[in-house]
Amino acid sequence: WVRSVRAQKEVLFLHINDGSSLEHLQVVADPSLENRDLTFGSAVEVRGKLVKSPHRRQNMELQAETIRVVGPCDIWTFPLKMKERHPLEYVRQFPHLRCRSNTLASLLRIRSEATAAIHSFFQDNGYVHIHTPIITSNDCEGAGELFQIETSNKARESAEKTQFFNVPAFLTVSGQLHLEVMAGAFTHVFTFGPTFRAENSQSRRHLAEFYMVEAELSFTESLQDIMQVMEDLFKTVTSTVLSKCPRDVELFHKYIAPAQKVINVIEKTCSPVTHFGVWFFFFFPSCRISYSEAVEILKQASQTFTFKPEWGRDLQTEHEKYLVKHCGEVPVFVIDYPYDLKPFYMRDNEDGPQHTVAAVDLLVPGVGELCGGSLREERLPFLESRLQRYAKPTGTRGVFQYLDLRKYGSVPHGGFGMGFERYLQYILGVDNIKDVIPFPRFSHSCLL
Repeated sequence: WVRSVRAQKEVLFLHINDGSSLEHLQVVADPSLENRDLTFGSAVEVRGKLVKSPHRRQNMELQAETIRVVGPCDIWTFPLKMKERHPLEYVRQFPHLRCRSNTLASLLRIRSEATAAIHSFFQDNGYVHIHTPIITSNDCEGAGELFQIETSNKARESAEKTQFFNVPAFLTVSGQLHLEVMAGAFTHVFTFGPTFRAENSQSRRHLAEFYMVEAELSFTESLQDIMQVMEDLFKTVTSTVLSKCPRDVELFHKYIAPAQKVINVIEKTCSPVTHFGVWFFFFFPSCRISYSEAVEILKQASQTFTFKPEWGRDLQTEHEKYLVKHCGEVPVFVIDYPYDLKPFYMRDNEDGPQHTVAAVDLLVPGVGELCGGSLREERLPFLESRLQRYAKPTGTRGVFQYLDLRKYGSVPHGGFGMGFERYLQYILGVDNIKDVIPFPRFSHSCLL
């Protein structure tokens, strides 16, 4: 595809790009090869010779012998303009064309490399990849923010009073409960797939459909083990993205989030390095505090919060960002949340009088919560006692199946989940999470 056309009296210059890189290939041609269809945005086939370029900014250029326009482009109606840096708000209006902008093209290459790095990390560390169901009857989080599945012919269904699956079915909010099943046979398992939340929010940090990285580890009694995997995953994936997509990352830090200070979690002992003028500090000086300590910090803050911090209440985004700032703009692990605040499957710490569970959230600058995890309650009596306080969170049959996991070879285990889009939002400094997904919500309908 042609990214720029510059015709001079004695020479014709084209910049072409096939989407594999942010860098363009310069084509040098005789002016006689120019025609009216050779415009910005058009698709071309160029034949010629690759030669060393005399210019310092590029290694090679293509001396064209023939240029054929495969697909013309009307530059007057094409929403993207040559040599114009379109803001994200503008390109968001054209979901079917925005991947042709440099920003979204860079984002999609980064997503691709990060996805491959996540799979490599888990496979290199002995994890088995599990495809967990997308259609399910459970609500893992217990928050009720579910999309229910119905057939398109609702009128007939209503008349027959039947359900397609014979039970209510929903789009999954998490693969965790299914991973726990597999962790009883494979020790270390992970999944990486789409999840759905029917949270009625149009904010810059919420999506109805997003990708979640989730892992479960058997034979672990320490929350520290879970936090270590979170940290190692972040280090490895971010290191890979920086090494394989340096110019794509640079584009975001130079033009989209110039003030963003990215903390690349590699090794504290490593020296800082620079990628094309952007500094990445290679350390992970994380702060680790308990939920109770976090609440006390918030209560003593000089800042006025919209939501008053109280022990036993959820930490809001404003609280999370303040805690990160209070700890020096570094990642913050918050552990040991109130017993009544967290889902039924989290392990009881058996402490008092402030009763807590072995849960952990990883908070990062600019975003807030990035990862959430816990030790799972592997003790059958504790789990049965807890379930009696809930309204059967996974359905009657699901409850018996979940309890069966604790009857037959139960072991201490735990796991976590990381929102993929939030991860990208953090490392790239993007303010609106909708700008790190390939298609905005319902954008696919524009093609129907």
